Amino acid sequence: MSVTISQFGRTGLGKDIKLYTIKNSKGMTAAATNLGACLVNLIVPNDKGEFKDVILGFSGGEEYLVNGSFFGATVGRVANRTANAKFTIDGKEYKLAVNDNENNLHSDFYKGMHKVLWNAETGDDHVKFSYHSPDMENGFPGNFDISVTYTLTEENEIVISYDGVSDRKTLINMTNHTYFNLSGHDSGSIENTYLQILASNYTPVVKGAIPTGEIASVKGTVMDFTEGKTIGQDIGADFEQLLLVKGYDHNYVVDGYDGKSRLIATAKADGRTMKVFSDLPGVQFYAGNCIAPQEGKDGASYKERTGFCLETQYFPNSANDPAFIHPIFDAGQKYETTTIYRFE
Repeated sequence: MSVTISQFGRTGLGKDIKLYTIKNSKGMTAAATNLGACLVNLIVPNDKGEFKDVILGFSGGEEYLVNGSFFGATVGRVANRTANAKFTIDGKEYKLAVNDNENNLHSDFYKGMHKVLWNAETGDDHVKFSYHSPDMENGFPGNFDISVTYTLTEENEIVISYDGVSDRKTLINMTNHTYFNLSGHDSGSIENTYLQILASNYTPVVKGAIPTGEIASVKGTVMDFTEGKTIGQDIGADFEQLLLVKGYDHNYVVDGYDGKSRLIATAKADGRTMKVFSDLPGVQFYAGNCIAPQEGKDGASYKERTGFCLETQYFPNSANDPAFIHPIFDAGQKYETTTIYRFE
């Protein structure tokens, strides 16, 4: 296995955008760019040996400078929603960009970690992206040094590892925002994809997609994926939680969470099976309800529900809700987490 580096475009300031491509002996390929540490390509076989790229994205680095849907993005410092775009640590209030009605979503659309150039180091089977986020960047306290490593294994796994530390007490809840379509990124709707989420509970939301603080059972509701079903089976149901966010866009509470890596979800389509492993307490299942019509890789047409996300995370608005685990890290305390997407 080895990593090849190619030119992928230039920023508005003329800096190089690079693409780092890893291929294993089984033919699986993963590629990521130093712009936003975004995952760009994931080419995997099905049970007939047919290879397809199964993630949404763009053919050139310049398009990731826009990337309104966060395709493949490393989101930080804090993913998902923060109510009223503010949080408090030790009595001090910190304000974030108001970019999702009155709330904050994914830190900052224009200056978040998915829009900056990261440093890159390569090994035989991985690329490690590193970034220094200065104190108060996007409203977050502390000088924060973070690395995100993409490793491709011979078991057809893409392993995403985060390793960070701040010099001040701060809020950290990062994720990867890749959109999957296991039939191929250019194959259209994901509603026939089978999905199982090993979560007996979820966090209901109010208008604006802020959790209520309740941990609610999925049993007997259309939110239940514990036994597995197609994404489209119930997505059009007359159910308040779906109507609020145009479909599935909810945080699921991982069963048996203990801080150790465990299987949390399985997705299947077109002879490809993807298993998701995480050491975090939540996973945001987003059915791509609001993907704007646009042209993607190789001229593909993307629109609503042509890709789905399984974003491992602490719960949305976790800094402000006393019922949730608070991802607040002391100065010098390590932020370490790993997500694995395994293809079978």
